[in-house]
Amino acid sequence: MATPHALVIDDSRAMRLILGDLLHQLGYQTFEAGDGQQAITLLEGDANIPELALVDWNMPVMNGLEFIRTVRQKHCYTDMKLLVVTSEAEVGQMVEALSAGADEYLMKPFSSEALACKLEMMGLHRA
Repeated sequence: MATPHALVIDDSRAMRLILGDLLHQLGYQTFEAGDGQQAITLLEGDANIPELALVDWNMPVMNGLEFIRTVRQKHCYTDMKLLVVTSEAEVGQMVEALSAGADEYLMKPFSSEALACKLEMMGLHRA
């Protein structure tokens, strides 16, 4: 079975490292982007569409919500699961992200168990 791919999109290098490490422990090969536009550029330049993208809300250039809307407009990314990982706790923002096409929402700070649980809920649990 091929190693699943995940894209980690966050403007914090430290958070990208933390998420990447947690995903590696769950069996994923990860790629990183510092904002939504870098992520779009990565996706367009690679024939391998990741199974999963972890998306921060607040980022420069293109924020998480704009990334979700852009990705969900392209048919080739229909099967990619989108998990918003953010410190934004407002219910309205959660609803907006889910309405735009995010599959799940995970609040920072979180535990490795919480991430694994969300992935399992999305049908993506690896171990």
